[in-house]
Amino acid sequence: MENTKQKSSGRWKLFAVLAVCAAPLIMSYVIYYGGFAESFGRTNYGAILDPRQHETPDLKASTLDGKPSGIDAFKGKWLMVRTGPGECDAACKKQMFAMRQLRLMQGKEMDRIERVWLVTDAAPLDTMVLREYDGVRILRVDPQALEKWLPVEQGSQMRDHLYMIDPLGNLMMRFPKDPEPAKVKKDIGKLLKASAIG
Repeated sequence: MENTKQKSSGRWKLFAVLAVCAAPLIMSYVIYYGGFAESFGRTNYGAILDPRQHETPDLKASTLDGKPSGIDAFKGKWLMVRTGPGECDAACKKQMFAMRQLRLMQGKEMDRIERVWLVTDAAPLDTMVLREYDGVRILRVDPQALEKWLPVEQGSQMRDHLYMIDPLGNLMMRFPKDPEPAKVKKDIGKLLKASAIG
């Protein structure tokens, strides 16, 4: 009888220990997937995107010389992505400059990042722009497929945002129009620190 009570007491203690250990994990899932994350505040500047809701479509992508390619050609690296037509206006140049600087700001981690420009039309690219932002990877893509994939903030367009894609090809984050570089840098730094890949 005494032995049975001890076993029962031991089981309850074990369950209590397991419950205490599992509670933070269960709570984090409830907060994130239950949609309560905003009420608890957030530390990220960019919008975190759920990759399950934004699976990479066939972008019908090609290199500038017309060879079939795709985002998966850059797998294994973090991708900082901008979109827009081939004619690079002032806003485009501002983004290209920001991408270059944000990568450089990551210091010794910068080699883990590729800058990618997804061109949404067949317009020729300015060779001066290509020289100034040397190192950016460029693909021409189907704009309709791109629109289905990349979410935008209300009242904005895809070309207004920078996006981050993880080394496995998952869409992870979208930054607002005219973002604050210091805050974007901090977010990218967190992504790199949290990831053991890429």
